[in-house]
Amino acid sequence: MAARSSATLFGVSLFALLASACAPKEIPLEVRIANALPAIDVPATVETVPVGTANADAADDPAIWRNPANPAASLIVGTDKKAGLYVYGMDGKVRGSSLTGRYNNVTLFAGEHGIVVIASDRTDPVNSKLALFLLDPATGSLSPLASVPSGAGEGYGVCVAPAPRIAMVGAPDAMTAYAAIKDGTVREIRITHKNGKVEHEPGATWKLKTQIEGCVVDPATGALYVGEEDVGIWKVDPARPQAAPVLFAAADNKQLVADVEGLALATREGASSLLVASSQGDNAYAVFDTATGTLVGRFRINGGSLDGTSETDGIELAVGDYGPGFEQGLFIAQDGDNGGGTQNFKLVSWAAILAALGL
Repeated sequence: MAARSSATLFGVSLFALLASACAPKEIPLEVRIANALPAIDVPATVETVPVGTANADAADDPAIWRNPANPAASLIVGTDKKAGLYVYGMDGKVRGSSLTGRYNNVTLFAGEHGIVVIASDRTDPVNSKLALFLLDPATGSLSPLASVPSGAGEGYGVCVAPAPRIAMVGAPDAMTAYAAIKDGTVREIRITHKNGKVEHEPGATWKLKTQIEGCVVDPATGALYVGEEDVGIWKVDPARPQAAPVLFAAADNKQLVADVEGLALATREGASSLLVASSQGDNAYAVFDTATGTLVGRFRINGGSLDGTSETDGIELAVGDYGPGFEQGLFIAQDGDNGGGTQNFKLVSWAAILAALGL
């Protein structure tokens, strides 16, 4: 028995050694950066307080609510995917939190009946949900609103778009959420909300082959963009649910270096929208013209008095006035390193990015 056990052990060890030798070796970061297209440095000017989960891959995705009466009092919601949600002010300080689940990505919808925060809930890794909260704009507090099933699988990404609502005063707010499931499934979920009452129904479903996460909707065209981490960015037409997704931008190690992570979008008056993607493999961000799919520039968050970002997961972008330093818009990126400390989010002037890219 001892001899056979030793032989078995030797066989297992040899198999593991051979498998390890055959496994593809990770390309060093400096080589990935050298092989990719150039990226221009743009500094962050504000950073948030780190999330509560220390020394872990915890911070992930931000969302932005604009205070129309006082843009400097706008709020940022960020995920700590090990613990829950944090609400930050434009100064990066914590205003509120809801440490009630493993929320991976987050988005929000500001309607007549309140600001609905929607987080992808991966607390149950086999039955995904969307966790809904109401955000108090005065205090930054989050109140639980509903838990909406988003189907089998582990919840990863989420994005939202306005939906047609009944044309009458006091009608419920209507929104369409897209739940990006880790296995590559995208599920459309129609949601209405009024006075704390949430109703929902499933819509279309699409399937990509491998792991997905980031997604965003272009309000100008209704197009949905989904990031397949090792493949690239796909364009989906929700108005034609039977149509297959179309590859919009490939992770070719030039314009995009896998993983493709967070996606964000900026509308432009009189021009097509700009799509920004986290090119995680080379610590950069790629900017595309949505009308043509053309890469119009790449940048990194680096320089200035704050540390830069690396290994970014989620990003968010909002145009408009967000107070001093962000008069033309705000770009937010998760920082996977934060100078060797606990992860946080970095705030960058959208005007500074546009200027650096000559747009």
